[in-house]
Amino acid sequence: MSEATKAKEMDMLNGKLAGKLILFAIPLAFSSILQQLFNSADVAVVGRFAGSNALAAVGSCVALVGIFVNLIVGLAVGPNAALANLIGQNKREKISGMLHTILAFGAVLGIVLMGVGMLTARTVLEASGTPESVMTDALLYIRIYFLGLPFMVIYNFGAAILRSYGDTRRPLYYLIISGTLNVILNLLLVIEFHLGVAGVAIATTISNMVSTVMVISCLHRKRDEFRFEFHKMRIEWKDLKRVLMIGIPAGIQGAIFSVSNVFIQSGINSFGEDAIAGSSLALNFEYFTYDIANAFAQAAVTFTSQNFGAGNLKRCKKIFWLCLAFGFGFTEILSIIFMIWDDFFVSIYTVSEAVAVYGLIRMHHVCSLEGLTATYEVESAALRGMDKSLEPSIITILGTVVFRLIWLVTVFRMFPTYGMLMNVYVVSWILTGGAIFVVYVLYMRKLERQI
Repeated sequence: MSEATKAKEMDMLNGKLAGKLILFAIPLAFSSILQQLFNSADVAVVGRFAGSNALAAVGSCVALVGIFVNLIVGLAVGPNAALANLIGQNKREKISGMLHTILAFGAVLGIVLMGVGMLTARTVLEASGTPESVMTDALLYIRIYFLGLPFMVIYNFGAAILRSYGDTRRPLYYLIISGTLNVILNLLLVIEFHLGVAGVAIATTISNMVSTVMVISCLHRKRDEFRFEFHKMRIEWKDLKRVLMIGIPAGIQGAIFSVSNVFIQSGINSFGEDAIAGSSLALNFEYFTYDIANAFAQAAVTFTSQNFGAGNLKRCKKIFWLCLAFGFGFTEILSIIFMIWDDFFVSIYTVSEAVAVYGLIRMHHVCSLEGLTATYEVESAALRGMDKSLEPSIITILGTVVFRLIWLVTVFRMFPTYGMLMNVYVVSWILTGGAIFVVYVLYMRKLERQI
């Protein structure tokens, strides 16, 4: 590898960690926030220019969208960790084959997910109790949205490849461009052409296409092991197995995690269209804050994978504690900002006082403690960076999906208030984070005894 190429890569194996973790995570957090702004722009534009009915239609799709997005983002942990581990082991000759396997698999996966989404959309929306009054618009929105899934998969896999050697800035630049395009198209298609929910879905799909073209072009222009060439696209099953061993548990965790939100959405739907719309707008602030926690989780898996590959457990432990502290702290700072100016932020998305009331309740019950998500996310990421992906997924499924379902049929049934329904999030975060922390400590002790 040339000296110029080395200079562009972040040295995760040597030197002080705190500054590098922040430099890695902050652009990634902004990238995730911009990606979320695709959907937030949809919510804001339809809420202000297409009415509460359209807002409720888009809001009814949030949980279903979350299933696919979280599956894709979770699966992208596999390419990130696998490539970072090769860098740590200094097996750079294997990078090109794995990279082309990752992108070839991503293209196939995206098409499959698009087909599955199209076929299951109505069933899932009906199961979550979507009101018949908004069903037609909800189906129109989600089916157009699903047309962009292949591009979303390839973008996230391509961004994971860049992150594996420390490049989190280019994905940010690409999303700034595509995010700006998304907002412009939203306003144009909804206000000027009166396309309503179809307009915002079309805008999001086009934006996903643009960001995908940019990340693939970046990889194609590289002159090292990370160069992408179309004629080399093929799936090497040994490389794919390595990627999927880490990515599948993380992807399933993310998807099933969102399944629990479908059931919670059914509880929200029982309070009517104002509650659906209010919950939808408040969820955007949770995504923004969560994106910070998740960025430090991504830092944890990447830095840990490289250092675990290099056999440096002491540095892995330091990465864990720094990412946990930064993830919780920075997430809570943004949460506090949202709480201080809550009325202003809610007013961005709606002019309805009834909708705003439900939005504020959700913000104060859930968003205010979003920093707790950093516990189970960073802990899971650190374990995946050390080739232990199944256990955190199982615990997260038990602590969020199963526990939340139990809460719905017990606590919420006894105290059927909107606030009590929202409390399930915080309680599940505490339980899940505590359990995965125990697994991390025990596994680290096991590894240290083997040295």
